[in-house]
Amino acid sequence: MAKSKTGSVFFCQNCGHESTKWMGQCPGCKEWNTFVEETIEKTPHMGVMSPGGRRKGNPAALSVLSDIVITSEDKLTTGIGELDRVLGGGIVQGSLTLVGGDPGIGKSTLLLQVCRNLSEKAHKVLYISGEESLAQIKMRADRIGEFSKDMLLLCETNLDDIVEIIRENKPEVVVIDSIQTMYNENVSAAPGSVSQVRESTGILLQLAKGLGVSVMIVGHVTKEGTVAGPRVLEHMVDTVLYFEGDRHASYRVLRGVKNRFGSTNEIGVFEMREQGLAEVQNASEYMLNGRPENASGSVVSCTMEGTRPLLVEIQSLVCQSNFGIPRRQSTGTDLNRVNLLMAVLEKRTGLQMASCDAYVNITGGMKIQEPAIDLGIVLATVSSFKNRPLSPKLIAFGEVGLSGEVRAVSMARQRVLEAEKLGFETVIVPAVCAEDCRKNCKITVIGVQSVQDAIDRLF
Repeated sequence: MAKSKTGSVFFCQNCGHESTKWMGQCPGCKEWNTFVEETIEKTPHMGVMSPGGRRKGNPAALSVLSDIVITSEDKLTTGIGELDRVLGGGIVQGSLTLVGGDPGIGKSTLLLQVCRNLSEKAHKVLYISGEESLAQIKMRADRIGEFSKDMLLLCETNLDDIVEIIRENKPEVVVIDSIQTMYNENVSAAPGSVSQVRESTGILLQLAKGLGVSVMIVGHVTKEGTVAGPRVLEHMVDTVLYFEGDRHASYRVLRGVKNRFGSTNEIGVFEMREQGLAEVQNASEYMLNGRPENASGSVVSCTMEGTRPLLVEIQSLVCQSNFGIPRRQSTGTDLNRVNLLMAVLEKRTGLQMASCDAYVNITGGMKIQEPAIDLGIVLATVSSFKNRPLSPKLIAFGEVGLSGEVRAVSMARQRVLEAEKLGFETVIVPAVCAEDCRKNCKITVIGVQSVQDAIDRLF
């Protein structure tokens, strides 16, 4: 018998990069002080080799691509429209889905609601918790609603026992809450370590593909990095969903980061209520609630999240600096982009803002990186600088270049239709998109070629 060998390997807690020695900076994700040492046990695999050098055994059966038939029954609708949108139509049979996010943001609540909806449709569902007792899960379930008899619960952290139970009961959907609490006895590392998380996910992946069971796992993210985050697992799973937003706020944004069965740009908007997470059907109207009236520095812009246009309010505050160095701050968008746009304003329009503090905020806690909101940021900044409010029925979008030109953006017509649906009367768009946006629209469409052109029309 071959003897097992014990050694140590260093893993990055942020991205899972493996190294034989400790390093201050991870070469994979460029983060500092994220390497931890873990003991691994290597056992040589024994087997009979064929004369050609390959191990003897039963080879996998070959399939012809044209003979594979896909039906609509291969996707289970969760009964939550916003979640189905992000998943690409529903849960794919035999898929492995990772749901990540900060602690307390609503991951377990959402998955428990999914289990409730699926069990009501006579689907066999197994909810496995390694963090809560059965009584705690029951208390949370009573707050959400009544559950059917097809909903099964299990409190266990030993992965070997979990695999046996899944093979015996053969559920259609399995929820693992959370992957950081699961442990494999064959791995000597502690639960939550990179080795345990990666090995446990590998076993669940083989189980999902082999039995055709849809597995959804929860992954925690902490700022300190003491627990291995789900980024280690992104290359292994089929779908990665992230919850965004402040857990103290009432709304949550579910974003698809990776999806082998649909778009990765879709988002789902939820509102946290006493009975659980509720869908927000009209996200634009929800984001614009509480807008100030006749206030300078406030402009509505439109961004695209996948195929969904989303209207957001951009606020800007420009005031004289009391110190020699002006302060610039942004919330919800890139600060470097804000500094660039203010430099364009100074150079191309002659507005003297070098001695002014500037603060830009995307209301509602949204984080937007799309350059289509550049024109909205510019107009909000000029409105605050001149202390002249814009019309509350005005919306503006477009990318701003370094020479001050307003460039075209994708899906401009969908943005205009969303603004018209919510009662806006005027929309400022790039000049190259104006003709297409005016077709069959009652809203007033104004095309601008440059930042100076937009300022001359509005101020």
